Amino acid sequence: MSQLTVLFMPESAYGPTNNCIGIGDVLRRRGHRVVFAAEASWRGKLTALGFEEDLVDLAPPPENAEEQDAGQFWKDFIRDTAPEFRKPTIEQLETWVKPVWVELINGAKYCQPRLLDIIDRVRPDVIVEDNVVAFPALNTAGVPFVRIVSCNPLEIKGPDIAPVFSGYPAADRSGWAAFRAEYDRVHRPVWEEFDAWVREQGAPGLPDLEFIHDGDLNLYVYPGIADYTDTRPLDPTWQRLESSVRETDEAFTMPAELADRDGALIYFSLGSLGSADVELMRRVIDSLAKTPHRYIVSKGPLHAEIDLAENMWGAEFVPQTKIIPMADLVITHGGNNTTTEAFHFGKPMIVLPLFWDQYDNAQRVDELGFGVRLDPYRFTDEQLHEAIERLLGDEDLRGRLAAHGAAIRTADGLRQAADAIERLGSTGARR
Repeated sequence: MSQLTVLFMPESAYGPTNNCIGIGDVLRRRGHRVVFAAEASWRGKLTALGFEEDLVDLAPPPENAEEQDAGQFWKDFIRDTAPEFRKPTIEQLETWVKPVWVELINGAKYCQPRLLDIIDRVRPDVIVEDNVVAFPALNTAGVPFVRIVSCNPLEIKGPDIAPVFSGYPAADRSGWAAFRAEYDRVHRPVWEEFDAWVREQGAPGLPDLEFIHDGDLNLYVYPGIADYTDTRPLDPTWQRLESSVRETDEAFTMPAELADRDGALIYFSLGSLGSADVELMRRVIDSLAKTPHRYIVSKGPLHAEIDLAENMWGAEFVPQTKIIPMADLVITHGGNNTTTEAFHFGKPMIVLPLFWDQYDNAQRVDELGFGVRLDPYRFTDEQLHEAIERLLGDEDLRGRLAAHGAAIRTADGLRQAADAIERLGSTGARR
């Protein structure tokens, strides 16, 4: 196969970017040119992995732009809006979900001229976007376009599945209509204005109340054992990846202070964004300190403000894909990367959802019996400790998850994605 130039544009958060890094690394090692039009705070972090960077600003750069951590805008946004996460999901539509859409749309508008320049300069054979909002320059480039959904697949909507962002049960439709009506009321004016702007840039109009176009190829990351395919069939442009777990994380050696202790090994992470809620991190850590187990903690961007107990080890960044295989249990915010990686390695989960699709992942894990959903701001020590002991002691569940994990790993979603992108870039064929 001749060399392709593949342009990736992931959303600035770690989840979508790490997903693209994993797929891009496979393509790069196959001899293709891989360029990232990532947000500017990722400068230097992608070249270190062997990729080209041609970065974009999503807003006027701050004075200390060179000192910005990767994804810093969204870390600050989450930290400042964390009180909204205590509200029911239907109330968050007005006060949190809508502001997120507005910020994303503003970013798309701001970087449109820069993206046009990048596409003209890079001349990609195929463009891959892992985001939830449209960038019209990507749709008017005249080359095949790939959409990746690395959120819970309720984002791919249907009448017989719960509304995305709701965290509502699959088996109880009583709140679905009201949630959808409120979503429409809150977001339709925003969508209408954005759709008009997208059309002005020469791109096709957006589907009704959707903020992004489908691609010539659409990939989404979710294991079949938890997917909604029975109630929401998809057209042939869609391809599910059982998982998409990057292979670029550094090796990990168990710290001596944990290796020499008794107890199960549990991994705790609220993600790079959720961990910015220092008060919540401290509350969970205080509760976990009262158990007889060992913990590896991903402390996140405000790591200096977070102290760990004697039965814990942690750092600002940890190589998650090397740690989860060692763990007996994962305590997570329910971000799609961590959720699907826990399935990939066959681990039960306790999910403490904070925002966006995390409620949907938490609900899905809980309602299928693969773990426990708890309210991150209202759980008691007794509830958390009982969930830990029950999941650690459920040998049947652990055996089933181990078998599922082996099958997911065999499916090798990372290379399936690379194969599909290669085919599309080389021949225009989706399958």
